[in-house]
Amino acid sequence: MTKNPTASLYRTLWRWHFYAGIFCLPFVLLLAISGTVYLFKPQWEAWRDAPYRDLATLGTTTAEEQIAIALAYFPDHQFVNYRLPQTANEAVIVTLQKGDEPIRVYVHPSTLEILHSAPVNSEFMQLIKRFHGELLAGDVGSVLVELAGCWAIVLVLTGLYLWWPRNAHGMAGILYPRLRQGARIFWRDVHAVTGFWVAGFTLFLLISGLPWSLVWGSVLKELRQMDSHAQHQTHSHAPHQMSTQDWSLRSNEHHHSTPHHLLPYLPQALVENARALQFAPPVELSPAQDRPGTWAVKSQAQNRPLRADAWLDATTGEVLEIKTFAQRKPLDRVIGVGIAAHEGQLFGWLNQLLGVFTTVGLSLMCISAFVLWRRRKPLDALGAPPALPDPRTGTVVSGIIVLLALLLPLLAASLLFILLLEWLILRRVHSARQWLGLAKP
Repeated sequence: MTKNPTASLYRTLWRWHFYAGIFCLPFVLLLAISGTVYLFKPQWEAWRDAPYRDLATLGTTTAEEQIAIALAYFPDHQFVNYRLPQTANEAVIVTLQKGDEPIRVYVHPSTLEILHSAPVNSEFMQLIKRFHGELLAGDVGSVLVELAGCWAIVLVLTGLYLWWPRNAHGMAGILYPRLRQGARIFWRDVHAVTGFWVAGFTLFLLISGLPWSLVWGSVLKELRQMDSHAQHQTHSHAPHQMSTQDWSLRSNEHHHSTPHHLLPYLPQALVENARALQFAPPVELSPAQDRPGTWAVKSQAQNRPLRADAWLDATTGEVLEIKTFAQRKPLDRVIGVGIAAHEGQLFGWLNQLLGVFTTVGLSLMCISAFVLWRRRKPLDALGAPPALPDPRTGTVVSGIIVLLALLLPLLAASLLFILLLEWLILRRVHSARQWLGLAKP
């Protein structure tokens, strides 16, 4: 009997899809839920800071006085940055730090009363961000999230192949689910159809999140630094160009400057000049780390293409240099746009709506996948689709996997580990081989 290479390829990719899903789906569900919450960070921050807006004011105080009162209230802390208030009736936010723990201090702009203080790292949205990036488990959690993201790419690509209509009659079961053909067809269609509609958005979220990841992001950072060094050598006499990386590899890192032991000299003229720049809020002022005698003015807008940086003379407040998002390196601009869209902030509420559409779709796919698995799973086995081995299929699948592994180093490492584990142990243990649906060694 002649083997059908198409059927063999379909079954092989189905098995990859199945095993990838067994590992990925718990992570995907957790990340979808936490990602949905984080999409609404601006709305949450507006609600958080609402009590410290529209304050009754009688006269004004200087930025130096406001910083001084915050440091006097927390004498064992050091100054980090000063956030420009958007209105005259809004509390001033001064960030201080003790050790590795930054704290946000709200100061009344008129009375200098300390209205509120809150540790940055334990804020609700910061915890959500850390959970989304590293499951609150540090580097180990970050690696697990990145690994799940790599395998989720495999999951989406194999899922699209399985979804692809071959002998369909009409769009039922392809673009919309069939509702009256029994529970099995219904759950299959919910999974496949939802997967089709969110596949592109999901791939975008997975790829745009890679620069934050520990392994892939570290490789990208090294390549970026090598490129910057090469350009510096080539254009050694060129004017200064901003090359600071605008994204971090850890979800709990902040854009704060190095803490300062002494009360900084911050002339009011500098504050007024910084305000006149009209950078997108929030705008933070801090002594520049790499330019003595200057203050850095940085927009930390979540919509990163709106960000800009400026350096002002610490004595006179004169604007020395301004760098906009458009002046960043092409790689930084691409990543910045990707991060803004990933966080739902690139094009307003529609971006948030697309984010919710994707995360809800992913949650529905996880639930439907679990239902499908439980309905077909034998009592004495994991329930992987039986293999239809074919040498030609193995070559095609191996080529695809090798290509993905070259682009995703953590995927390559996990593949090597799985293959060694399967070859050395799992295939040689009868009970494990039977339960996993593996062929004999």
